[in-house]
Amino acid sequence: MTSTPASGATPTPPATSSPSSPPPILRPLRARGRGETHRAATPLELFFDLCFVVAVAQAGVELVHSVAEGHAGEGVLNYAMVFFALFWAWVNFSWFSSAYDNDDVLYRVVTLVQIAGVLVFAAGVSQGFEEHDFLLIWLGYLIMRVALTTQWLRVAKSATGAERTTALRYASGVLVCQIGWSGLLFLPEDARPWLFLVMAVAEMCVPVIAERGYTTAWHPHHISERYGLFTIIVLGETIAAATVAVKSGIEENDALDELLPIAAGGLLMVFAAWWVYFVVPIHGRLSSNRQAFLWGYGHYFILGAAAAIGAGLEVAVEEAVGKAHISTFAASAAVTVPMALYLLTVWLLHSRYYKVGLAQQLVLPVGALATLASTFAGSWAVLVAGLVATATVATGVTLTSRMARLTARNSPS
Repeated sequence: MTSTPASGATPTPPATSSPSSPPPILRPLRARGRGETHRAATPLELFFDLCFVVAVAQAGVELVHSVAEGHAGEGVLNYAMVFFALFWAWVNFSWFSSAYDNDDVLYRVVTLVQIAGVLVFAAGVSQGFEEHDFLLIWLGYLIMRVALTTQWLRVAKSATGAERTTALRYASGVLVCQIGWSGLLFLPEDARPWLFLVMAVAEMCVPVIAERGYTTAWHPHHISERYGLFTIIVLGETIAAATVAVKSGIEENDALDELLPIAAGGLLMVFAAWWVYFVVPIHGRLSSNRQAFLWGYGHYFILGAAAAIGAGLEVAVEEAVGKAHISTFAASAAVTVPMALYLLTVWLLHSRYYKVGLAQQLVLPVGALATLASTFAGSWAVLVAGLVATATVATGVTLTSRMARLTARNSPS
């Protein structure tokens, strides 16, 4: 991840190829300008996101199995570790590309290598959860990180002074952390969560250390769009996973009456999750190092919770048809807890900066508490949580509209 550019630094945007000409094989990997107009996600970035969701889906599937079999604690811990690795690799690529995407052939090829690493990572998720064998996960991560290091070394070759030092710090920091992750292959199982904690902190310190003397020139609108698009893709995966689970439950158990409330409640929650995230534009707040780091790092909880909602809906379906070895309360909590976490973290990172007055500020926190309370609604918990999410959105829209009318009425004509 990167932060805002140094004061007074306005890198020149790289020359781009015309739509009818192929990209050059090689051009210097120089910083782009933060003042670029119409800076948007590229087809390569969208492809990258879609391939990442394959690994996210695999992590969700394994979380479902763990929770449904009554091993929620172990499953959540494994999910937290695997999802952080995925999230951090995505963050590294997204912020790097926002500052340095020159769209030459070598850049594209190295990015495709990173995608290959993601797919290797995804192939190892099941072994990591079930057998605690992290070899494939580590190998996939190694491929991604070596490719990223190559990109930073390309930056260092084209840069001078403080920018070159920053690029070299990134390259060395990424490789040192990758060596640290190798402990997952050798340490005893009891020590691996502690290694994860240490390495997660180390990874998040790399940008802080690397950018002390020079801050890279990411584009606020572009980076907010990248996060928003990935959130949409994760929510789409949530709907897809829940739909498949409901379809299987109906076909195998003829349980339409039991599954219809879960399907309806889940759909309402995902709709609400989309609404509360995109109701306000966030790129205007991404103007300082502190804001950028808190906002970018905090999406670990937003994206992780969004993906976990889909896993929770699958657990609720399995419990409803008698395939899960847990209580109705536990199955309901698998949905309501991540939904509450999602609402709360979106409020902390996004919405609270745009709310006016105590009533508006309390909408999402109260909605999160009400979502948790719906866990006690038994077999209707998911539907109740969906109705709570809908009421939360409706309340927010009503309060905002009322405030807008009062402002218009009191403003001079």
